[in-house]
Amino acid sequence: MSLDYSLLRPFTAFGALAFLVLAGCAEEDPRLADGQTQYLGGVYGNEPVASTAPNDNVSYWDGDGVPGKPSVKISLGEQRAYFYKGGQLVGISQLSTGREGLNTPMGQYKITQKDIDHASSRFGDYVDANDNVIVPNIDNEKDPKPPGTHYKGAPMPYFMRIVGGVGMHAGYLPGYPASHGCIRMPEFMAEDFFRSVEKGTPVTVTP
Repeated sequence: MSLDYSLLRPFTAFGALAFLVLAGCAEEDPRLADGQTQYLGGVYGNEPVASTAPNDNVSYWDGDGVPGKPSVKISLGEQRAYFYKGGQLVGISQLSTGREGLNTPMGQYKITQKDIDHASSRFGDYVDANDNVIVPNIDNEKDPKPPGTHYKGAPMPYFMRIVGGVGMHAGYLPGYPASHGCIRMPEFMAEDFFRSVEKGTPVTVTP
């Protein structure tokens, strides 16, 4: 579509993580800026890709048929995910992780949920009975719902939850950290990761 502090550090981190659980992964949608999508790595959804979109020269997958237990390493500094099977590197994905103030939390986690058609429970659009967007990019805990509309959560396909409201999923990649804490990747990479992980797969998030 979040975190990082001596005596107050444990309390600060706990509070930030609690916010993450509520916040999920959506963001103010950059697609609205010029009607075009700027993101890395193949077409995601039905929106056109801006001519200025950065190219993805990093992402690849060679994991099919490779034996061994899966594991994932997320590098926030590099904005990349590294996928291993039996300790062997079999795939790399470009990412967009949590933006400043809503940073993706560092630590050692495990996949706790897989949901191929996940949607945000907080961020999305208000739509009418015909699914036309009436008010885009809303926070349903803050933004009033116009009469005759209902909430529709922002899609987060191939969602792989790791902690609180944070997970890996397909999404828009503007070329820098931009989410509310989630780990976005190109759709084709999210699909490969989703097929290859299971509940309990270790995920390490590093600086």
